[in-house]
Amino acid sequence: MSQRSGPPPIVYIILFLMLLGGGIYWFFFRQSTPVTFPGGGGPISLPGMGMGSSGPISTGNTVLVPDSTAAKQAGVAAMAAGNYTDAVQQFQQSLQQDPNDPEALIYLNNARIGTQPAYTIAVIAPLSQALNPAEELMRGVAQAQNQVNQTGGINGVPLKVAIADDSNTADGAKRVAQALVKDSAIVGVVGHFGSEASLAAGPLYEAGQLVMISPTSTSVALSGVGNYVFRTVPSDKVTASALSRYQVNQIRQPKAAIFFNSQSDYSQSLKNEFSTALLLDGGEVVAEVDLAAAGFSASAQLQQAVQQGAQVLVLLSNTATLDQALQVVQVNQKQRPLLGGDSLYNIKLLDVGGENAAGMVVAVPWHILANPNSPFTSAARQLWGGDVNWRTAMAYDATQALITALGQGNPSRTGVQQALAQSGFSTTGATGMIRFLPSGDRNAPVQLVRVAPGTRAGGQFEFDPIAGQN
Repeated sequence: MSQRSGPPPIVYIILFLMLLGGGIYWFFFRQSTPVTFPGGGGPISLPGMGMGSSGPISTGNTVLVPDSTAAKQAGVAAMAAGNYTDAVQQFQQSLQQDPNDPEALIYLNNARIGTQPAYTIAVIAPLSQALNPAEELMRGVAQAQNQVNQTGGINGVPLKVAIADDSNTADGAKRVAQALVKDSAIVGVVGHFGSEASLAAGPLYEAGQLVMISPTSTSVALSGVGNYVFRTVPSDKVTASALSRYQVNQIRQPKAAIFFNSQSDYSQSLKNEFSTALLLDGGEVVAEVDLAAAGFSASAQLQQAVQQGAQVLVLLSNTATLDQALQVVQVNQKQRPLLGGDSLYNIKLLDVGGENAAGMVVAVPWHILANPNSPFTSAARQLWGGDVNWRTAMAYDATQALITALGQGNPSRTGVQQALAQSGFSTTGATGMIRFLPSGDRNAPVQLVRVAPGTRAGGQFEFDPIAGQN
């Protein structure tokens, strides 16, 4: 009997090479799964992005705010399935249950757009790190989006908003910025929250020619980042000057101790600017205390500062060291005047500081009682069922600036930048006229407020504007 012969050796060699090539392709290409950015713009081939290490980015297919209503959860599921009519109904129901929820309002407006052509911007909020400030920012963006879409859009085109969480860290900000830059549908960004995050992300937006307008980052270092970086909040130089003048002219005690966070660009910037301003105004910083130092003791550090001659305590903490600053407020027990930067404008100062915080003066970009009859104020109260603060106002202004720029004839990334950078650019926002200096800064004053007895904030104390001191 004759034996069957197998395929010639060359066949085995070809099959081996085909299997090897397929394995290489799978390992190097399929492992990097394209992530479709919600809201358009095509896939982003970045491993770990989307819902991974960059933090969530969503126009309505993900709930980012914890403890959301069941109706909002259902709306998100409907959005993910492309059922926009049902999504609209669910988000409307959610807002009836929780009318103060900016995420639901943004998703509602996005659902109403459905698959229509739209201009898309992103708001970056520190949802996983500081939920209250994050929602304050989102309310400003949501109000501006709601307003422009209800009045016909931008030259007939509606505005869609993506929400991103960067955890208010430099690394998180970079990852979110990379994802947004790569998505061509995004034509502008409102954010980031902290100066560290904005400084980290700014160069990426500059390289990607995508405008970033920060509503809350005040570090003077942000002024030199590039032509695509703007802000609607005054820089630390303006805040420091206002606080220094108040100390010298109103408190009339020239020697100050500064409490700051050495790990924070914002806190460092404000400390340096205040020290310079106070020296020029005839005062003196006699002590600098690092709130982030290991083994920090409010009692021991305060005692040492007083021994060095401190008459006024200036609290320039950031969000991460707010608790340490509140310890200083409690230990001081109203023995010495207190001044603070805008991060101290926080409900915790009123609730935790209580009577010990009474009389403290804080510098903020805007206060609702200083502008009680503005169209923004009345619209905000009607929309959110209560007062909003400066972070909401500045985020509204940033969104309004993008809306105006998009409406000036060239709704592209470069067109938005060129419109904002024009010497004649202006638009009306929550805080009045919005104009930008060549540095990208906004030329605007700050408002000084004082902690005083009152129930407007829901407790025993509230922030009241100081007349004639802004």
